[in-house]
Amino acid sequence: MKLTPFFLATLLLLGATGCTSTPERRITKNDAAFSQWPAAVQEKVRAGQIDLGFTPEQVRTALGGPDRKFARTTNDGTSEIWAYRDDKPRFSFGIGLGFGGGGRLRRQSESAQAPAIFERMNACM
Repeated sequence: MKLTPFFLATLLLLGATGCTSTPERRITKNDAAFSQWPAAVQEKVRAGQIDLGFTPEQVRTALGGPDRKFARTTNDGTSEIWAYRDDKPRFSFGIGLGFGGGGRLRRQSESAQAPAIFERMNACM
């Protein structure tokens, strides 16, 4: 059987999109935990958004695994920073389509008593 370039390109495209992690797929994978979260948290996670006070599990379900992790040590202790790239297409009048942006989440506390708090920060990466 001879495969045409169009057919091969279609298979490649379907294979690549099948591997994309979406909030719905991550929710299905973590359904037991997701069903225990408050309705406001569930709504944000479904939309692929996060908020202050989210646990690492909630952030990972909403956004997926971080693109990069950093450790920062200060006098207050060590913090873990999760970095995410914003790879969504950007549109601009007169310029066209651009990619990039960026942002990162910073974990504010490593203390066992304090809840995990994440802060969305706009930063170029």
